[in-house]
Amino acid sequence: MDLSNKIALVTGAGTGIGKGIAVELAKQGAKVAIHYNSSNKGALDTKEQIDRLGSESIIVQADIQSKNEIERMVEKVIDNFGSIDILVNNAALQLNIDLLDYTSSDYDRMMNTNLKGYWQCIQAVVPYMKKKQSGRIINISSVHDKRPTDFDTVYSMTKGAIKMLVRESAIELAKYGITVNMIEPGAVDVGKYKIDEEIDPEISEKKRKERLKKFPLGRVGLPIDIGHIASFIASNESEFMNGAAIRMDGGSMLL
Repeated sequence: MDLSNKIALVTGAGTGIGKGIAVELAKQGAKVAIHYNSSNKGALDTKEQIDRLGSESIIVQADIQSKNEIERMVEKVIDNFGSIDILVNNAALQLNIDLLDYTSSDYDRMMNTNLKGYWQCIQAVVPYMKKKQSGRIINISSVHDKRPTDFDTVYSMTKGAIKMLVRESAIELAKYGITVNMIEPGAVDVGKYKIDEEIDPEISEKKRKERLKKFPLGRVGLPIDIGHIASFIASNESEFMNGAAIRMDGGSMLL
């Protein structure tokens, strides 16, 4: 996969999955705009990793709940790189609030970030992709767009809605040479999972085996795992993939 001279904007690239995607895109040759909202330290770390690869990147800050800030972010990318070939919509919230405890403010914040933010980022970059008659839009969703959970109903609602955003926009934008696809990660280690005694020496063997039953490959995902598939979707090799959802959970949803 050669992404040389491609320009990528990755939202939420200061931490977790977004960081893994941004670094992997850079490793494949892309120039990367690293978006963050509040994790400036994380964005700087992402940039340092990309710098060590000898790749080019910039940092852009924006609250993707705001259309004005999204437009300012995209303008900065265009000013620096001249175009945008790849958009990775990744920035999202997971508040882990029970259904009956959600307030209207919580609901609006979740929807405005996880769904409206994705939609408005697409609106902001598509005019530049249309000029080139090509583009890759990758939306990061979750296995919870299809698997019910017991921890955050509204979060799962946003992920289910992203699936239709992908499918509908894939149809509408195909005539411009723009593809829209999604990745559905399962559990990804962003510093919360400890299922290996080498990581957590105090974990009991019984507890470790119980946790591993949820993960057929014996581990949770890593940000780089999502980065690998995002790089493929961003490449020329994926040009016939459109409106697709790729589940990346190591088979855990099969259990």
